[in-house]
Amino acid sequence: MLNRRHLRIKILHVLYAFYQDEDRDVVKTKKALDHSIEKMQELYLLLLLMIGSMQSFAIDRIEAGRKKQLPSPEDLHPNTKFVTNRPLRVLANSKNLSKAAADGNIGWGDHQEMLRKIFRGLLDHEEYTAYMASEERGFRHDRECLIRMFRKHMINEELFQDNLEELSIFWNDDLDLAASMAIKTIKTIGEADEDVELLPLWRDDDDDRQFFEGLFTETLAQAQENEAYVTEAAANWDLERIALMDRILMKMALAEARTFSSIPLKVTLNEYIELSKYYSTPKSHGFINGILDELFGKLKKDGVIKKTGRGLIE
Repeated sequence: MLNRRHLRIKILHVLYAFYQDEDRDVVKTKKALDHSIEKMQELYLLLLLMIGSMQSFAIDRIEAGRKKQLPSPEDLHPNTKFVTNRPLRVLANSKNLSKAAADGNIGWGDHQEMLRKIFRGLLDHEEYTAYMASEERGFRHDRECLIRMFRKHMINEELFQDNLEELSIFWNDDLDLAASMAIKTIKTIGEADEDVELLPLWRDDDDDRQFFEGLFTETLAQAQENEAYVTEAAANWDLERIALMDRILMKMALAEARTFSSIPLKVTLNEYIELSKYYSTPKSHGFINGILDELFGKLKKDGVIKKTGRGLIE
């Protein structure tokens, strides 16, 4: 499920592109933002499809071994622990997943060879070999081992990472969250379940969508006014040398602080400091911390920033 930090990151990315574009087309930028959310849902489903596909490759491998002209004892009596892994079977045969993928025209299509190579790599991975060699049985054991194989091999395979970057510019940033959603989905599979329940993309549909739409809209609507606040607070700095990313982060933070009365200022401040550590220069977080802390205090005192309810928490 999308969390608010991820929504902030989505908005940050499109605003950075917006301010670098001479046209500065708001409608086009909003479409790009909405598209990035759709791609997040697509990646989540693709990860589940990838996990499920491992079963079919395993079945094909067993059948190919049995059809050899001179099959070995192992070919004739294969270890079927992986292909009978219950959560894996549920994913591989999930009607809910198949329908969601078909409805969104989502699938690995021309990338079957990549999936096959991921499966071959899995055969030599320590998590797989330890699982196959273990005499432990049971649904919980199957589920935990499948999650470890997914986390430690499938999504960390170099071939997968390279293809991911080519498939969508959004997915490098989306992978961690999409993978955590896939893992949560596997964890929801119960021993008696015949199908899997897919997670909704939005945690709190109305509340989070309002936050998402409002933060984007108000960051642009308040841009000039908030830029003036930053300019005043940074009077001792050479404004030409303030990175574009830093200016966007501060304008987003100010728009959030002014627009959403129920979000505590401390939460907003900490969120944008963390984003600056990841997306801006090494010293940016200290600069942004200083400017925002000063502006939040001043604008709250002047009545520009007003907090209610939970937003009053210091």
